[in-house]
Amino acid sequence: MKPFPSEAKELSKAIRTLHSCDSRWLRSETVIEKHEGKVAWDGVVEVFQIFGHPTAKLCYAWSQAIEGSTKRKYITILHQPPVDSPQAAVRAAIVQEYKQKQAP
Repeated sequence: MKPFPSEAKELSKAIRTLHSCDSRWLRSETVIEKHEGKVAWDGVVEVFQIFGHPTAKLCYAWSQAIEGSTKRKYITILHQPPVDSPQAAVRAAIVQEYKQKQAP
């Protein structure tokens, strides 16, 4: 098991704020997501066990820099179909971000 990540406390706070449940860090997983042969995302996803959520037992979380800012954006994706892995969570986040950029 890897050591507790320094960012896990902030991610746990984000899980509490966004999903109204407590969490416990389980592990870190490296994810490289490619699209048309190019790297679309390369980073570490933190996997948390969550408590008190009606349908999910796990949550995948990570942060990324906000363009033009020193602040970070926290992404939390629940382990619910079709999201069944850190890789699927990253794919879901990429699709969601793409859809937001396409919206008028």
